[in-house]
Amino acid sequence: MDPYRNPVTHDRYGSDVLTTDWRAPKNGRAVDVPAEMGMVLEEVMTDWCGEVVAIDRDLDTVTLEDRRAKRRTFPLGPGFLLEGKPVVLGRPVRSGPERKTRTASGSIAVHDARARVARASRIFVEGRHDAELVEKVWGDDLRIEGVVVEFLGGVDDLAEHLRDFNPGPQRRVGVLVDHLVPGSKESRIAQGIARSPIGKHVLIVGHPFIDIWQAVKPSRLGIKRWPDVPRHIDWKKGTCQQLGWPHRDQADIARAWKHILGGVRGFEDLDPALLGRVEELIDFTTEPTTSDAT
Repeated sequence: MDPYRNPVTHDRYGSDVLTTDWRAPKNGRAVDVPAEMGMVLEEVMTDWCGEVVAIDRDLDTVTLEDRRAKRRTFPLGPGFLLEGKPVVLGRPVRSGPERKTRTASGSIAVHDARARVARASRIFVEGRHDAELVEKVWGDDLRIEGVVVEFLGGVDDLAEHLRDFNPGPQRRVGVLVDHLVPGSKESRIAQGIARSPIGKHVLIVGHPFIDIWQAVKPSRLGIKRWPDVPRHIDWKKGTCQQLGWPHRDQADIARAWKHILGGVRGFEDLDPALLGRVEELIDFTTEPTTSDAT
């Protein structure tokens, strides 16, 4: 055979191993893949295998449901197998404007609905921070229902505010009070209003926390628990001090609240002791009256 007529010859020693990707794993190197609902994945560290049933863009997590309908959540990134091949799981590709299916409170989202004309009924909360937290989680629901939230600047003058508002069958008032525990000043105020002539048109509920800040789960802020602050120290300033946050003036307190509120995405980040009370107030202020039905 003429070697010049066929330049391809057999290398009896094989090709140079260093010219190939000799470090590559047997299943190949991981490739970037955007997470998609319905995708079946295996998480290699736990061998958990399941279908993608939820993707959280804020937390960069994916939830897998196995064949027994049990669910586990994992961070996006490397460590998954797709059809037996390693992948680096990324955020889903946006195909267009994404519409929420649920509001921050967990209610079914109503798209393209106009806000209802405000009802005569109101929800009162103690302070600005309370109002901002309620708005962030329940704002969509309140606009659909036409319920306005007003803050009082404290509960001491609640009776006076109620007299000015003049509650009635079609002008109900729901009140959210901080630190509504037996024997507290707040509980005595609530009991006095409940016994008054307007009491049947007013619902006062509360949570056990000293301040609405504590209604936010501490884990959402990267802390184990809210600190215990001595009574002679302003609670907000004392809390910031113990957490190592700036606390010199009101501007520092405002920045601390902005940080706390920024950690709230929805109802899952709040203590159940608050969730039920706000839902109760919304139900009370939107319950149909006799005139509504006629």
